[in-house]
Amino acid sequence: MIDVRHLRKQFGPFVAVDDVSFAMGRGEVLGFLGPNGAGKSTTMKMITGFLAPTAGTAIVCGADVTRRPIEAKRRIGYLPEGAPAYPDMTPASFLDFIARVRGFGGGDARRRVEHAAELVDLRGVLHQPIDTLSKGFKRRVGLAQALLHDPDVLILDEPTDGLDPNQKHEVRRLISEIAAEKAIIISTHILEEVDAVCTRAIIIARGRVLADATPTELEARSRYHNAVRLELDPELMAPMRQELLQVPLIAEVDEIDDDEGRALMVFPHDGHPIVAEIGDLLRARGWEARSFRVERGRLDDVFRRITTRPDETTSLAA
Repeated sequence: MIDVRHLRKQFGPFVAVDDVSFAMGRGEVLGFLGPNGAGKSTTMKMITGFLAPTAGTAIVCGADVTRRPIEAKRRIGYLPEGAPAYPDMTPASFLDFIARVRGFGGGDARRRVEHAAELVDLRGVLHQPIDTLSKGFKRRVGLAQALLHDPDVLILDEPTDGLDPNQKHEVRRLISEIAAEKAIIISTHILEEVDAVCTRAIIIARGRVLADATPTELEARSRYHNAVRLELDPELMAPMRQELLQVPLIAEVDEIDDDEGRALMVFPHDGHPIVAEIGDLLRARGWEARSFRVERGRLDDVFRRITTRPDETTSLAA
């Protein structure tokens, strides 16, 4: 449904996007991740036809956005960064305007406006000027216009920006509910959002793709994958740390003091499971753990490592 082919965008001598390629099908929700200035929004603007690429192209549902832009845009719902809208309009009048731009009229336009407003819960502010709305409600107006024509492809730039935790949960629930019938790209800085709704993640920095994998596969590349958080009586912490460092599968043991209290974080070599080895050691010494938790991996750890040290990431963009 989306086939991005060697996209490149230059602004004078500055290369914002450098040879970005990926493809995705119906039912996929792609998290598009990267630090500020990485090229995420520029890539999304090229896929939607908002910006012309310097080189390369994107195919949306069979239509090349550079050669058949109107046909491609009919299939896309786009929530841009900032969700611009006419501030003197109300959400109802703005969505009616969007419906008519999309070619709907009469009762069909009215039904689509009502349905989109219901999906993102705008009913309480439908007749209030957009300029008077909170940032969260303005964001929801933008999301409603992206959903109004029931597109096959959704491209959402920071869809939960400005929303409170309950609103974020509702937007994520909505994305999960409609995902099976669409291809969805979500640009986000919120890594928990990737865990919550995405089936796949791309990490981009300096305009280049550095990783393309499922969230679970990315977490498995974290140094925290299969690490163990171990809490013991304070007097046992130091001797247990020394004992653990003698175990061949254990690479490192850190003493930490987090929200849960003081503990040992035990890191394995190459993500190997180390639960059995730690359990054997505790039994052999007759020591009891206060708490014992295996980590599955941390996206933030992977994100930081590959966006700050790109020379080590060529094997990740598989």
